[in-house]
Amino acid sequence: MLTFLLAAAFYAAPEPIYGIAVAGDGDSLTVAGQRVRLFGIDAPEFDQACTRAGKNWSCGREAADQLSKLVTGRQVRCAPTGVDDFGRTLARCSTAGIDVNTTMVALGYAVAFRRYSTDYVSAEEAARNNRRGMWAGTFEMPSQVRSAAREADRRPPSSRVLKQRPAAAPRVVASGACNIKGNRSRRGEWIYHVPGMPYYAQTRAEELFCSEADARAAGYRRALVR
Repeated sequence: MLTFLLAAAFYAAPEPIYGIAVAGDGDSLTVAGQRVRLFGIDAPEFDQACTRAGKNWSCGREAADQLSKLVTGRQVRCAPTGVDDFGRTLARCSTAGIDVNTTMVALGYAVAFRRYSTDYVSAEEAARNNRRGMWAGTFEMPSQVRSAAREADRRPPSSRVLKQRPAAAPRVVASGACNIKGNRSRRGEWIYHVPGMPYYAQTRAEELFCSEADARAAGYRRALVR
């Protein structure tokens, strides 16, 4: 009976994901067409700013760039640990013998997501002690940034200062390369979604952009993900 149960557990284990990877932000990527969220770590939001030597710097974008350097265009192996609320596969990933989850934390471009795992606490402590990445200055924990953004979204429009923009018909650019979706919520939020993000397929595009810079210039902010 014990042998049967062990065999059943073995065969129930999810299969690893192998393939060429493309980075999304600092803790998410797409591997062989599957959306993956790096398990146990939390990187700054894409538009999040940190401070270093008294000046702001784009730690969210640099975290995304760092993950891109590690994985984009390379063969990556991801061992699934579950699925998150957005349907992404949670996984520990590696490429060319490099543990991607650990490396992002050790370089200071992500923190240990203690709510879900303590596996990367020692890597975080090493980054903090050596003042690497975000630890070279000050920053808000990514989870706090998301929580504050969600709280702002829940406030009624009368309590928020909304952008005043002239009314105009939705602009949709018809191009295969221009696939960043801009969407305007009933609360007055202007949010854009890039391919591979949660809810991208369900999002109705009121405007399409060819780059994130174009979307931000038009007054949109990047959708927040966990």
